[in-house]
Amino acid sequence: MEFPEDFNQLELLNTHGHLIPRGASSLWTGSKDEEEEMEEEEGDHSEEWYLEKEETLRDKPQELILWAAENNRLSTVHKLLTTDALLVHCCDEDCYTPLHRAAYSGHADMVSALLAAGSKVNSRTIDGWTPLHSACRWSRVTVASSLLQHGAELNAQTNGGLTPLHLAASHASSIKTDSAHTLELLLSQRHLKPGLRSSSGETASEVARRSGPHHFLFEMVEDCASVVPIS
Repeated sequence: MEFPEDFNQLELLNTHGHLIPRGASSLWTGSKDEEEEMEEEEGDHSEEWYLEKEETLRDKPQELILWAAENNRLSTVHKLLTTDALLVHCCDEDCYTPLHRAAYSGHADMVSALLAAGSKVNSRTIDGWTPLHSACRWSRVTVASSLLQHGAELNAQTNGGLTPLHLAASHASSIKTDSAHTLELLLSQRHLKPGLRSSSGETASEVARRSGPHHFLFEMVEDCASVVPIS
């Protein structure tokens, strides 16, 4: 997918972030408040509900493992991979793998299990997102740390030129997530390239300056520390 020179993907993320697909089946069109309410209710399903859902997907192993990874159904994923180890590499129509889904959902144990099963840590969606991009977009700091330890490409850029740092910086105003911790994790990485620019020409630092209260964290990677003038 190619983007026009003036296309601002970060602006699109900020204004239409609630429409970002969380897998092929997501067609959510509600408001951000409604989305947050929906997320809060996701954990309210009974075990019976999950089992019924799994039964409906029993003959569709690729759909089932994608769903199971997103919903943290570890035992289901283990059973599927025991039957067919190659399922760990399957993806939906947008090229989101089970690892992508587990990453944006924040399921650290699931991420570890998928990596142990051979999932590719730097696989890409049709928009060029790696699992690390997904984890950083949704401020999943524990998952992001695990992915980095397993060789995730720290400075990977999406089709729109966004790095994981751009995505973490663009959502650093959220008070319900570990957004600041995600920024700290990325900024502490030795091989970080904070000066990379998106297709709209912005660095992550510039994004953070207009997106939230945590721009001061970028002092960790600035060449010179701020100096207080002597009166």
